[in-house]
Amino acid sequence: MSLNVVQPGMLTLLTDAGRLGQHRIGLTTGGPMDRQAFLWANRLCGNDLNATALEVSIGGLVLEAGVDTTLAVTGADLPLSINRRSAERWRTHQIRAGDRIELGFARRGLRACLAVAGGFAVPPCFGSTATVVREGIGGLDGQGSALKAGDQLPCQAHPQHPQWQLPEAARPEYGQAVTVRVIPGYQQAAFDPVQQAVFFSSPYTVSKHCDRMGYRLEGAAVQSELRGMLSEGICLGAIQIPADGQPIVLLQDRQTIGGYPKIGAALSLDLDALTQLAPGGQVRFAAISMAEAHNALLLARCRFQAIALQAPAPGG
Repeated sequence: MSLNVVQPGMLTLLTDAGRLGQHRIGLTTGGPMDRQAFLWANRLCGNDLNATALEVSIGGLVLEAGVDTTLAVTGADLPLSINRRSAERWRTHQIRAGDRIELGFARRGLRACLAVAGGFAVPPCFGSTATVVREGIGGLDGQGSALKAGDQLPCQAHPQHPQWQLPEAARPEYGQAVTVRVIPGYQQAAFDPVQQAVFFSSPYTVSKHCDRMGYRLEGAAVQSELRGMLSEGICLGAIQIPADGQPIVLLQDRQTIGGYPKIGAALSLDLDALTQLAPGGQVRFAAISMAEAHNALLLARCRFQAIALQAPAPGG
């Protein structure tokens, strides 16, 4: 029993929440770029929040159901249709064997998430199903391959599954500008007060060099007093400043070590919105303390748990 890939789209990857605890052997984390979209898709389908789903970048995915199940699509604003009829995102849909599911190309945002009830039954590789193309690990074949036409995505039948939707007020809006909160790091002192002021007061533009490894930004150059340093571990959201002074925000498929000075680390919550920006999107940075970051994370977790899903309107 499976969903069959008719057309794989621009870049569609199987992923769970990420490959944790493997940096010691050089494997990055991987996982969904927009974590909130991933979590909501799984919650709508009644899944464990680590269940394997699809991340669909830009769009163009076409599937044919070989099983009766339930699915939900969250994330980027892209057209969703079932059997050529328009369907709503951020809610579940009952799918029957033979149905055709199509995701068009994103109008706002960049990445969508598609989950099915029970998740896709893909064997983990080093503790995770997350696809990392650069490392050749995870995914359907365990070798880091993006989906291709003819692939079969195994999943269980769920013919009588409750139907839910996320209230509209709780759905994120994707724009062309974001403010990313930054926790200054221990290398902050390597940037004098003027350079820090430049970084936190200047607008930056997402360059064409943006992918799952990191987002390169273009704007006012920032210079560090460090001229050489040993490579060290890299966390999610680390903001490196290379010799040209243009910030790089490191993301899910980042390298595990790096030797550029880091002015701080982006709050993980804000990476969801950042990774929905296409080249040309606008980014600003705002400094926050570690205590403020902890509070923001706890509040977001409580909010996620407190939001009640709704039953879709009859005929909706």
